[in-house]
Amino acid sequence: MKKELVTAGFVLFSLTLPLKALASDFSQFFIFGDSLSDTGNVFTVTQQNSPTSAIPPDPPYFQGRFSNNKIWVDYLGQEIGLTPTLFTNLATTTPTQGINFAFGGSNSGEDNAFFPGAPGVLKQVSSFLANNQKVDPNALYAVWGGGNDYLFAQNPDVNQTVKNVSDTVEVLAQAGAKNILVFNLPDLGKTPIALRTGNSSNLTTLTNAHNASLATALAQLSNTPGVNLIPIDINSLFNRAIANPEEFGFKFVNTSCVVYDIRNNQLLKECDNPNDYLFFDEVHPTTNAHKLVAETVLTAIRTKSVPESSTTLGLLTLGALGAAAMLKRRQKQSVLTSVASQIPSKQLYRTATESEISSLTN
Repeated sequence: MKKELVTAGFVLFSLTLPLKALASDFSQFFIFGDSLSDTGNVFTVTQQNSPTSAIPPDPPYFQGRFSNNKIWVDYLGQEIGLTPTLFTNLATTTPTQGINFAFGGSNSGEDNAFFPGAPGVLKQVSSFLANNQKVDPNALYAVWGGGNDYLFAQNPDVNQTVKNVSDTVEVLAQAGAKNILVFNLPDLGKTPIALRTGNSSNLTTLTNAHNASLATALAQLSNTPGVNLIPIDINSLFNRAIANPEEFGFKFVNTSCVVYDIRNNQLLKECDNPNDYLFFDEVHPTTNAHKLVAETVLTAIRTKSVPESSTTLGLLTLGALGAAAMLKRRQKQSVLTSVASQIPSKQLYRTATESEISSLTN
């Protein structure tokens, strides 16, 4: 019950935030990234062969998301009143509220770690600009990538990965984008796959180097006239959740609910209560963790609506800390009981294979 109350508190918090960025502030919502932001692009492509070959499988994954339910893109979209069209649906759907270009497995640059032909993050932006002569200055843009470059590459290159991300942001800004969300990386050394394979120390070093270099690059880009660059400190958020799981409603932060073998499309481990976990599979967060990401983004948007120095990513962790403090107070209020009662009850999820998890897209 305590977990449910905390989760409900974050939902309630999102509904009561005095945001200056409402639906009327952003005309559209565009997303560039990997499986942490993919709401169904990989699923749509792989499902074309046959329903049983769809990646990720539904169930236990939710409607093309690499999670057990909605992801941060969905939750943020609900708050700002925008539902982006999938890039893979553009042939049949005319986008009016934005486009989600994110593909599971995308590297930070041109290619994809697991799906040949699928675009990397930088290439996603190139595709977007090739089909948009005018970039909407009133839209919200999101850039989140780099995890696959470190988790699955044989020779990770921090300098090149950060350059790819910063180039992506710079290209968008030069094309006319004004409001750009830029995410750093959670500590990849603390993911279940890193802990299981013994690669934790190396991945933590790579993550720290990436985030420090990205912060420097963003500080320079923040001087671009007319651009509202909004850094999102996911690293601090996840570190706090791992250090204090109960504060955020989690019981398990070092293991995953599901182990999924993507090559054989099999589930190897079962879990009755996915939202007790920070990680749904060995690299992807559960939907409740995605809610926290969305809360952090909303707080960052509110913070950046007031002129301020944007030389560090670390300051934005205040959003997560503020949310946690607010929840502690709200846990003492009986009103949360009624909110918690609206949260879906426990669901049974099958699990998938372990050899495959090494190829899980991030």
